[in-house]
Amino acid sequence: MSRKITGSRILLRHRDIPNIGKLKAYIADGGFETFKHAVTKMKPEEVTEIVKASGLRGRGGAGFPTGLKWSFIDKNAWPHYVVVNADESEPGTFKDREIMEGNPWQLFEGAMICAYAIQAEAVYTYLRGEFWELAHELDKKVKLLEKEGLLGDKLFGTKYSLRWYNHLGAGAYICGEETALLESMEGKLGQPRLRPPFPPSYGLYGKPTVVNNVETLANVPLIVENGADWYRQWGTEQSPGTKVFSLTGNVLKPGNYELPLGATFRELIFEHGGGMEEGREIKAIMPAGASSSLIPADETALDTPMDYERVQDVGASLGSASIIVADDSVDIKWLINKTMHFFKHESCGKCTPCREGTFWMSHLTERIYNGEARHQDVILLDEVAQNIKGKCLCALGDFSTEAIISGIERFPDDFRIELEAAGEQA
Repeated sequence: MSRKITGSRILLRHRDIPNIGKLKAYIADGGFETFKHAVTKMKPEEVTEIVKASGLRGRGGAGFPTGLKWSFIDKNAWPHYVVVNADESEPGTFKDREIMEGNPWQLFEGAMICAYAIQAEAVYTYLRGEFWELAHELDKKVKLLEKEGLLGDKLFGTKYSLRWYNHLGAGAYICGEETALLESMEGKLGQPRLRPPFPPSYGLYGKPTVVNNVETLANVPLIVENGADWYRQWGTEQSPGTKVFSLTGNVLKPGNYELPLGATFRELIFEHGGGMEEGREIKAIMPAGASSSLIPADETALDTPMDYERVQDVGASLGSASIIVADDSVDIKWLINKTMHFFKHESCGKCTPCREGTFWMSHLTERIYNGEARHQDVILLDEVAQNIKGKCLCALGDFSTEAIISGIERFPDDFRIELEAAGEQA
């Protein structure tokens, strides 16, 4: 039975199919038939090869090829685990929550297919601490799946068994990083591990583990059902498929928009997002939430395709595609000060460059924003950021510098008047 697809809407299908968030409606649409077919008719490696051929890339921010990650699982150490990363903590990102609330069964089925592909008998969902109500709903859904015989022992009369567990974090941004997430699940401080080894060889409880984002796994059922070529009809050669773009900031219609990868910033912001509030001019784009570089919103940037390769051409990364838009009323000094206080608060403190660097950068951005800075302070801020970049245990330290370095370099006018005044006072 082929599932209903409207246009290019693969992930946000609850907007087109009434009650698909209910198990009966999802099953009536063909739900879990792909999981059953995989378990009863396919070899685990066949499932992995389809996902690999589809070109699906991780939607949590890194964009690493999903099937390739599955293929790295250590087949000489057991048991294996699947961990669903639902620690959606990036400012400006709210796509995973909508999938879990509106189209949850597709996530379940995707993670269950992943579990079969790597021969894991347990799936864990790690949810951010603020998702406690959602965690209770997912617990109820696990019980429904067990009642329907879709989770449990010897599924569909085979030897394959699978269980599902939901785990709440405590609200730490750093636990979106996969190894800090695993540490937290084990009851330790949520701090990144040294790598290598990587989770596919040494993950949860020291066993081989695949960690995938919610959006990533929600793609899997339709890919395995329809094949790699079907999925590649959307997107680009290197970034196939669709992506849920979380659009926020000074736009008339913020929200989640599912578009093929390669759609332009202009299409997202002006056709779907309705353009700027109060008729103002667009000034800057942060394509990856608070972790992003600031892109001056000129014609070149607006016409840049949003995929994992070409966003880099304008000096940023796509990340989790949490697109924050700033109009010409936004002071870049204010913006970097806000992001810097966030990263200072969320640094886990394990490595010195991030722990000390975010502390000092937040002091400097505060002084600059409040008009208390001298020219040397901005030079010092840029130097501190440059010295942190590339020297931290995980990506959070690098992320904390992106808005600062790009803001000073690309929006000098937002600093110039203040600095001239400071120079006169000096």
